[in-house]
Amino acid sequence: MNIQESKKGEISIFELEGRLDSVTSSQLEKSLLSRLQAGDKNLIIDFARVDYISSAGLRVLLMAAKKTRAAGGGLALSALANNVQEVFDIAGFTSIFPIYKSYSEALSSF
Repeated sequence: MNIQESKKGEISIFELEGRLDSVTSSQLEKSLLSRLQAGDKNLIIDFARVDYISSAGLRVLLMAAKKTRAAGGGLALSALANNVQEVFDIAGFTSIFPIYKSYSEALSSF
């Protein structure tokens, strides 16, 4: 998993590439917690180059969503591939996360 971090104003952006699974989810968790501990509370996670997500990846996203809400912020997801979107649908996570077709739509949601 490759994670590119950037900021756009008050929003932290995480561009992921690869598989988000039990092996790589801890890497994303560390990156997200680092930004949250630094005081960031609005996050976008761009899935444009993610081809797989497991339950371990979903757990990390759920943790981040809870922490951003508790801080008065939000977490948005963008550009989910069809197979990744299907995992969110099956798990019932589409009702938990705001999911946008593109990064720019997610950015304008804040």
